[in-house]
Amino acid sequence: MPEMHFHVRWPDGQREACYSPSLVIKEHFGVGETYAVADFVARSRAALTIASARVEARYGFPCSLALGQLARIEARATALSATPDARVTVEAFEE
Repeated sequence: MPEMHFHVRWPDGQREACYSPSLVIKEHFGVGETYAVADFVARSRAALTIASARVEARYGFPCSLALGQLARIEARATALSATPDARVTVEAFEE
């Protein structure tokens, strides 16, 4: 499976390289686009769940790295929940 990283900039300016075991991320995000934190989390959840399911279909077990990445995104979003109008920018895809 072609794994990839999607690079994001959080509302506090911190950059993060996020992991996906599948290119499905490209169907949920656009480079240069900004997303409200809740929308970013929802899109991440959808894409990383699909990616993990693809790994499970192929190898017989879900992708712990994808699920771990989702947990980190959700934790980061929770920490930002008090910031009104916070947005996440997708800066790049790296295959």
